[in-house]
Amino acid sequence: MPAYDLLLSNGHVLDDKNHLDAIMDVAIKDGRVAKVAAHIPGTDALKTIDVKGLYVTPGLIDLHVHVYAGTGERNSYAGDNSVPPDGFTFRVGVTTVVDAGCSGWRNFEDFKDRIIDRSKTRVFAMLNIVGSGMRGGKYEQNTADMDGVATAAMALKYPDTIVGIKTAHFEGPEWTPVEQAVIAGIRANIPVMVDFGVDRPSRPILDLMTQKLRPGDIYTHMYSGLRHEQDPVTLGPSKALIEGRKRGIYFDVGQGGGSFKWSLAVPMIKDGFIPDSISTDLHITSMNAAMKDELNVADKIMAVGVPLKEVVAEMTSHPAREIRHEELGNLSEGSIADIAVLRLEKGKFGFTDMVDKRLDGNQKLVCELTIKDGKIVYDLNGISATLWTAKPDANEKEAYRWSTFAPRHAEASTDTEH
Repeated sequence: MPAYDLLLSNGHVLDDKNHLDAIMDVAIKDGRVAKVAAHIPGTDALKTIDVKGLYVTPGLIDLHVHVYAGTGERNSYAGDNSVPPDGFTFRVGVTTVVDAGCSGWRNFEDFKDRIIDRSKTRVFAMLNIVGSGMRGGKYEQNTADMDGVATAAMALKYPDTIVGIKTAHFEGPEWTPVEQAVIAGIRANIPVMVDFGVDRPSRPILDLMTQKLRPGDIYTHMYSGLRHEQDPVTLGPSKALIEGRKRGIYFDVGQGGGSFKWSLAVPMIKDGFIPDSISTDLHITSMNAAMKDELNVADKIMAVGVPLKEVVAEMTSHPAREIRHEELGNLSEGSIADIAVLRLEKGKFGFTDMVDKRLDGNQKLVCELTIKDGKIVYDLNGISATLWTAKPDANEKEAYRWSTFAPRHAEASTDTEH
């Protein structure tokens, strides 16, 4: 038998963790990256896929999504506002998502059973500091249900799945949600992600950055302009964001339906305040508005001048570090074989923001192929498939084990796929 299951040949590998930016081959064996080298013979693999002219990156990590779907609860991110992850991940090269606070300690186990354990996408969760989760105003404004101790206990019960604590949408003048989230974060030894809610003079963003959050915590919606993220004079980052970055706080895009403005993103990026991580804030509204998907958000950051190599890092090694799962987001030998193969298209493209303003760009990313756990899960143009007129390959039957597109035979299964 050949030494490898799959071989991606002639691709331009971008791997921030291993400082790779070159034409290389990537070999996969038993769901793991087996070798990354300049030349690996095609005869060494069951299946070789020529990815010349394409970029090969670690599987993308979307740090901020809402995927607690299926409960049937109206107007709720623990229900109808969320989307099932598998419909929106592999087709844009995303292999891992982090649900940002849809569930709290009271309903996390339902979320785990309903979505996390049934998804092909790797789903992590940030537990909402509100015990009932992101179920709308009457729940999310209830400070009596913000319990750092109970939240931490649930996080410690599922340490392989719960990777952070989330506070979001709070409208009151108190620091209760942030303070309780930090209590939970300390007890469970995981980061806190903050969507700072309604701007209140009683809880200024400078205090959040310098007194409340810890190094390694995450501020999402960094280009929203809703909470004094921008200096009104220089148009660069505000003093709060500058001090937060000095302290080691991470800054995440989280575009969503209403959290990204060109009037902030352009001058702040030009001033050097680029994201630590690129995420979508995926939900039923944002995906059909300006945000669209992970690659579209990445395109926006590139359109302002951030190089592709850095943008890929902001979707791979950086978010992996933020959630403390650095076994992901890289192509190290022995690492999980989560891989995105991306095409960089040239042309004229328009990218919009939360107030429907457009910035024109000349390049965009398209996902050609996605591999998760060493298995092909998405193939836009069939680059992994053989021509229907081709003669059968001796290794074809074994090679199909590493694709989700193996031929269906009625005699092989009683479960017929339609």
